[in-house]
Amino acid sequence: MPSDAWKGERYAVIWAQTTAEPDQVHNIGLASRVGIRMYLDVGPGGEPPSDMSIDRLTPERDATGRPVLAAQVHNTGGRALDLSGSLSLSDGPGGLRAGPYPAQLGVALRPGETGRLAVVMDARLPEGPWKVDMVVQSGLIKREVSATVVFPKAGIGRPVTPSGASRLILPSIVVALGLVAAGVLTWRRRRARPHAEPRRA
Repeated sequence: MPSDAWKGERYAVIWAQTTAEPDQVHNIGLASRVGIRMYLDVGPGGEPPSDMSIDRLTPERDATGRPVLAAQVHNTGGRALDLSGSLSLSDGPGGLRAGPYPAQLGVALRPGETGRLAVVMDARLPEGPWKVDMVVQSGLIKREVSATVVFPKAGIGRPVTPSGASRLILPSIVVALGLVAAGVLTWRRRRARPHAEPRRA
């Protein structure tokens, strides 16, 4: 690292590539490439906090007729997020339930960036209305939101603002480990404490 590197998170990628150039026999070139993403945190004070918000859910219909629910996710923390998630449907026409359906992968957000996380469902699903429960996660950060949506016959439907709770998995783990450690420490201290001798008259 350069000594004058400014604090913050940096992004990079390491590429490994092999190529076969076209020649007199083969008129098509070939390139094989694989990459590894790198996140480098520079500066004192430990890692910056990770956080996100799900600001909007939009029901859509793609070109093949499949219903799609798109979540607008905002990275409100100080680290990059690699998003994953799932969607469950309930209270549909006739009390139908469906899912869970996985979200499309490959969505990465830099700090302050807003992106789209989409879930594609079966084309045979009726339009609704449906109660949707969506989970979005990146590492130890998890957000769970709900809304009622109606999928359009084509194109983009009416976006809705979801309601729900935010949950950070890491603090729960830390609290649980802290309670266990405190219990073990108290037990050891009690065992190490000498017992009082009874007094003689």
